[in-house]
Amino acid sequence: MDYLWSPWRYQYVTKAHADLPCIFCHHAAAKEDDEKNLVVHRAKYNFIVLNLFPYSTGHVMIAPYEHVASLGAASEEALQEMMLLARATERHLREIYKPSGANLGMNLGESAGAGIASHIHMHVLPRWSGDTSFITTVAETRVLPEDLAETWRKLSEAFKK
Repeated sequence: MDYLWSPWRYQYVTKAHADLPCIFCHHAAAKEDDEKNLVVHRAKYNFIVLNLFPYSTGHVMIAPYEHVASLGAASEEALQEMMLLARATERHLREIYKPSGANLGMNLGESAGAGIASHIHMHVLPRWSGDTSFITTVAETRVLPEDLAETWRKLSEAFKK
């Protein structure tokens, strides 16, 4: 068996997040400046926000306004809308960035890898063949060809149409 070591992840996975305010509740409440807060789109039960530390250009998260830690605790309306927003997000990402694929997913609970375990959210990100390379693993670096402000502009315009 081969092992790939990424020791910098230890700091992240052992960091206590309990004392930090919920970033999703902060974004949901900060309605006065969506661009500054990277909120791409607001719907009735959910909003879409850019990931501040994206795996690829266009990496967004869909989160309900309600602060819930599990799918079972979320309202039916929020869950249904979340999936419809995921579909719309995929469509916009494909139109704008022409990726060869997409990742959609949720990590429920800290042990499952949720960075913000107290507030469910779905990641949606475009992917291209060969978009991962040694540099992410070896140099703790992601190569992003676009500034977050430009990504915000493109996606927020797409949702306005």
